[in-house]
Amino acid sequence: MPAFNVKSWMTRNPVTIHPQSTLYQAKKLMEEKHIRRLPVVEDDELVGIVTLGDIREAQPSDVTALRIYERERLAGLITVDTVMTPDPITIQPEASIAEAARLMLEHKIGGLPVVRRGRLIGIITETDFCRLLTHQD
Repeated sequence: MPAFNVKSWMTRNPVTIHPQSTLYQAKKLMEEKHIRRLPVVEDDELVGIVTLGDIREAQPSDVTALRIYERERLAGLITVDTVMTPDPITIQPEASIAEAARLMLEHKIGGLPVVRRGRLIGIITETDFCRLLTHQD
């Protein structure tokens, strides 16, 4: 029978990004790692979270007169800190899976950074809940 606390199911040492990184860098990192959200960390402190949706919303639409290289150039100028959600909702590693699910449903979010004493130690996402439901470690 699996343990039903966050630390048993979270993704440890998640991929992170610096707030001064560009949207282009964030999007590329997400594509390479096949992830949809990045905790934003500065000086070992969690300062925000950025999602693929945040990046999409910040980019010019495909229906604009801008050419693809112009859109990419703009994405290379805008930094993560301008589109991230600052001070994201977090959870402690000892919290229950039920508490994590409640927070995610209540706030309509797909993942929670896991923090211990202010330091990011993991992230729990919808994918981790799928692993739990199928009992795959």
